[in-house]
Amino acid sequence: MSDDFIRRLPKPELHVHLDGSLRPETLLELAREVGLRIPARDPEAVADFMRADESRDLEDYLRRFEVTLAVLQSEPALERAAYELVLDAAAENTRYLEIRYSPVLNTRDGLTLDEVLDASLRGMVRGMAETGVRGGIVVCALRSLSPEVSTALAELAVSYRGRGVVGFDLAGGEAGHPAREHAEAFTVAARGGVPRTVHAGEAWGPESIREALVEGRAQRIGHGTRLQEDPLLEEIIRDQQIPVEVCLTSNLQTRVTASYAEHPLRRYYDLGIPVTICTDNRLVSGTTLVREYEAARDHLGFSGPELALLAWNGFKGAFLDWPARSTLLSAVAVEMEELGVPLP
Repeated sequence: MSDDFIRRLPKPELHVHLDGSLRPETLLELAREVGLRIPARDPEAVADFMRADESRDLEDYLRRFEVTLAVLQSEPALERAAYELVLDAAAENTRYLEIRYSPVLNTRDGLTLDEVLDASLRGMVRGMAETGVRGGIVVCALRSLSPEVSTALAELAVSYRGRGVVGFDLAGGEAGHPAREHAEAFTVAARGGVPRTVHAGEAWGPESIREALVEGRAQRIGHGTRLQEDPLLEEIIRDQQIPVEVCLTSNLQTRVTASYAEHPLRRYYDLGIPVTICTDNRLVSGTTLVREYEAARDHLGFSGPELALLAWNGFKGAFLDWPARSTLLSAVAVEMEELGVPLP
């Protein structure tokens, strides 16, 4: 399947972190504005410096976020980052985009949670108005922070439901930070009608995914790479058709899989699990959505129609109300038919 087909394929992006996806040139400019010294003088060097190819594990991978968070403590910076992320996604024919991040990490210089969220929403809305991309923001709680903080973030997500926030997530290092400790936050989100996704099965085994489903009330699973270690759980995910947000390159960099060819994406797809491809972090992983689809083609043997179904799974799993999702699916189906890949 050609590179041109992948570029033209309408794609969803369900799992991309705002603070891991700045443009290298933007990070460089913002760093100069706040007086942050980066050992790089041009965008290419910044991209090399931030790319996590040499990380040892998830925790090591996440350390790079201290650099990006240092420059994302003002409303203009947050608005710019969100705006540019929408533009970058649109350039790859991304039709639907969910941007996720944890607003509590952007309050170090005095911004309130509402000011942080409003700034990113302004950038996102402006970008979507210019490009026609649809989507919203997923508010992330963090496993390493207290359950009280997670509950406050869930309440924030509920208060912005219908105003740009489309979901609630639990992210961060899994080991030693079980989802059950944050169960109240997920109850708050569920009662408030906010859809839930959980990072699980990345740095901890299938028991983390079980907790995400039960205590986290997850409707989607982020990563899910270690799901393959529990065949019964695989059946549950398949039978309940719970979407799994797969991030190929990121999983290599966090050492949860040894190579693209050994990634379980193909296994999950063949089992009938509704997997879809995501970038996770465009800057930190040094990737794009097109490259992730190319990796699935080149290393896991996905054909054009199979790549289209991976994209379709993502559109079906979008955290949108049914009228909006139905409209999106209808538009995407027409585009895919024009590419010669009609869907069931």
